[in-house]
Amino acid sequence: MVGQLEIVAKNLLDINAVTLKPDEPFTWASGLHSPIYTDNRLTISFPYVRRNIAVGMTELIKHHLNDADVIAGVATAGIPHAAYVAERLQKPLIYVRSKPKDHGRGKQIEGVLKEGQKVVVIDDLLSTGGSALKAVEAVKAAGGDVIGVVAIFSYQLPALDKNFEDAGLPYYTVTNYTTLIETAKKNQMISDDQLASLHAWRKDPEKWSQEHGE
Repeated sequence: MVGQLEIVAKNLLDINAVTLKPDEPFTWASGLHSPIYTDNRLTISFPYVRRNIAVGMTELIKHHLNDADVIAGVATAGIPHAAYVAERLQKPLIYVRSKPKDHGRGKQIEGVLKEGQKVVVIDDLLSTGGSALKAVEAVKAAGGDVIGVVAIFSYQLPALDKNFEDAGLPYYTVTNYTTLIETAKKNQMISDDQLASLHAWRKDPEKWSQEHGE
């Protein structure tokens, strides 16, 4: 999977799904200053990129979560990738709303989920894992047995590992922050100093934010 890690990292950089600006930080909705901005929704517009992601996710599931019965996409960004993977694996597909509908039957899960079925939840991005783990809880509440989460990309933040450890659940990503910034350096997209700054952010985002705030 090392090759696939680098291939998808380069894909994300090439289509600007991930932008690195350690010298001109972005401000996230939380107020945190960050050297990286990610919009993996762009990937669905590039057939070769979405194919590489689907191949990577499929291989992760075959290797780590092969007893899955159902593939679940987290609304909205996880849905298309879940659909591609479900098709490759010939598995049923469901998707999980961020909250139950406020009309009709008030469903949060769309599609057919049977009691006790083993489910893999797919999202586009894992930062602290909050949205994915909310989807996990919704699937469990509907009777599913979630066996793991798969995503395109992870920031590899310490909080992510802690949250999944607390949930007693494994997660896997097609590529990750370390691979991405090393790939950017390899392709001369960033300097040595910028690479060092990017590594520092991952280790302590809040400290980095304070040091790089306006």
